[in-house]
Amino acid sequence: MQLIALNNPLFSRLWASTQPSLQRKIMLILFGSVLLAISAKISIPLHPIPITMQPLAVLFIGMTYGWRLAGATVVAYVLEGVCGLPVFAEAYAGPAIFLDPTAGYLIGFLPGAMLSGYLVEKGWGRSILSTAFAGFAGLMLIYIAGLSTLSFYLGFNKALILGVKPFLLLDLLKVLLLASIIPLFWRSSRK
Repeated sequence: MQLIALNNPLFSRLWASTQPSLQRKIMLILFGSVLLAISAKISIPLHPIPITMQPLAVLFIGMTYGWRLAGATVVAYVLEGVCGLPVFAEAYAGPAIFLDPTAGYLIGFLPGAMLSGYLVEKGWGRSILSTAFAGFAGLMLIYIAGLSTLSFYLGFNKALILGVKPFLLLDLLKVLLLASIIPLFWRSSRK
């Protein structure tokens, strides 16, 4: 079974081989999980959810790794945190994270990365507009999962005010940043 798309822009730029080895995949998963951990530490503390760079990292990993490897990377990151490594925002660690109001956003990283990766693999990453749509679709899955869990704790209206409104503009800017970068990977991979 093939773990990644062979025409993935990141792989074609990093390694000329058509089939990345298991060692390379493991290295990329580790690199991606470190990137997610670092992006969690770049935060502005808000209650109940801090503003972090994680949506940018999640979508970047999805769009550059492809949906399968991006999914494996997000799962590895979550498992690292559940096992006690302080990789989550605000140095949280351990399985209790899933009892936290922010757990839905963490859970949403998986489908968000996988959907954006899948869409880019299907050709949505070759123009700014299609990449923006792929990023927005992945971001919406993160928001839906996060809002669902936060609504359980706060009610829907308060969750919308505290869990979406403060983040939406900044996250849309992150998607636009990706939309301007990801098509460059495709163009440079054709050279």
